[in-house]
Amino acid sequence: MKILLLIVLLVISASVVSQAVNAQSLYFCEDVSKDGYPIGESTVFTIPSGGGYLKMLVRLPYTLDVYSVRYEVYKVDSYGNETYDNTIYQDTEKSWVWFWKQITFYKSGNYNVYVYDSNNYLLASSSIKIKY
Repeated sequence: MKILLLIVLLVISASVVSQAVNAQSLYFCEDVSKDGYPIGESTVFTIPSGGGYLKMLVRLPYTLDVYSVRYEVYKVDSYGNETYDNTIYQDTEKSWVWFWKQITFYKSGNYNVYVYDSNNYLLASSSIKIKY
């Protein structure tokens, strides 16, 4: 019985690790390398009071297979409630496995960003804190 339980736990663990390695990722960064890797990645950025920009990088374990994506941005209050902030659209190529978009923040706070393809499939999401 213990061996069966151990085998089940190993299979589940391997599955979780495999999914994490192949998962879609949204990174916030200062720049993106020519090979599609984040430069200056962070989840906390300090911007001037007049606003500041950074880049959002999405990396996928498969080709995108659509011609557009959208980034939905929500501000998060101290209770964890989301308030819609804005949507940013981006034209893409079906063969892309990574892509990035510049975003400008004008207000400090915590934000959640969700990236959807043109079929409304959630590709990736992440959270960021903007400070002055």
